[in-house]
Amino acid sequence: MLITHDTRCSLDAVVDLVNTAPEDDTTDALPDVEALAEFVRKHDISDVGVLSEIDLAAVHRIRGRFAGVFAAQDARTAAALINELVAAAGTTPRLTDHDGYDWHVHYFAPGASVADHLAADCGMALAFFVTAGEQERLRRCEAPDCRRAFVDVSRNRSRRYCDSRTCGNRLHVAAYRARRKESAS
Repeated sequence: MLITHDTRCSLDAVVDLVNTAPEDDTTDALPDVEALAEFVRKHDISDVGVLSEIDLAAVHRIRGRFAGVFAAQDARTAAALINELVAAAGTTPRLTDHDGYDWHVHYFAPGASVADHLAADCGMALAFFVTAGEQERLRRCEAPDCRRAFVDVSRNRSRRYCDSRTCGNRLHVAAYRARRKESAS
């Protein structure tokens, strides 16, 4: 599947956004306007004005909707959630070549709120996966103590963990130690 630069950026943003949500006993990684401003800077989200508590609340709402896309059991469910997000954002596709990037498509209307910007651009990035029959690549980590979202871009769709160096390695080491303990008994 060909993933353009702007789609990759939107996928990274939506995965990071979903992963800011508190899980079980963790704290919200997007607790205030300053954290939202840092998120906007980190993901180089353009055309965003001064952020407020209203923006933060709206981003929290769409974060939950995006989490539903990653939890969707089938393409129809994912598509319905994506359609709602994109429609509510009032998408206005337009070509742009800002900030030294070649021509690419923005799906948010000029002057849109940060929540509408994320809903439109990230929603369309996820829509490309559903329309390509690749919805199963939108996953949650299979480690028992981790449910972070990720997009599996491996050739054979075999990625199981959000990060093979942390979650994957930790589980492999635990399995190895269990086998060693069992064989020593």
